[in-house]
Amino acid sequence: MDYKTYIRDIKDFPKEGIVFKDITPLLKDGKALKAATHALFDLVRNQRVDKVVGMESRGFIFAPLLASKLNAGFVPVCKSGKLPYETIAESYSLEYGDDRLEIHNDSILKGEKVLIHDDVLATGGTARAVCKLVERLGGEIVQCNFLIELEALHGKKKLQDYEVKSIMQY
Repeated sequence: MDYKTYIRDIKDFPKEGIVFKDITPLLKDGKALKAATHALFDLVRNQRVDKVVGMESRGFIFAPLLASKLNAGFVPVCKSGKLPYETIAESYSLEYGDDRLEIHNDSILKGEKVLIHDDVLATGGTARAVCKLVERLGGEIVQCNFLIELEALHGKKKLQDYEVKSIMQY
C-alpha cells in the first residue's frame, strides 16, 4: 500500500516555516489504518516486547494497537502535568520550541523490553527524551519505530544508539 497517498501536508503549522505531516486521512480510512498497523507490527514482530511507550498525542494512536498485537502493556508519555500519579520528567527541544515530558515512575520495571513509538520522527528531540525516561526507569529499548521519518531533519542522529525503523520516509 502507498501510505503516502494518505498523508496531507499542512504548511505553516504549528508555526510558520513548518510543513506538518497530517496523518488523519490515513486514520479515517479503515483499510489504510489496518494496513499501517500491520506494517508497524512487522517492523518489530520478531522482538520480545514487554511495554510499548507512546508519546502524546499521536503516538497514542498506534502504540496501544501495537501493544495489543505484541501482548505487551501500553505506557503513555505526556506533556508536563497531565499524568495523575508520581512521575519523572525530561526536558527536550524540538523544531519549534522546548517542552517537557513525563512518565509514571512505576510504568516500566528494570529489565523490561520496550518499544518506543510515535507518528513522526523529525529532529529526534521528543524520541530521545522518551528514551532517556525509559532508561532512567531501567527499561531496555529494543527499537524506536515511527509511521513517518523526515530524513532531512536527521532525527536518527539523536537516536544513533537505538534501532530506528519507519514505514514512510520523506
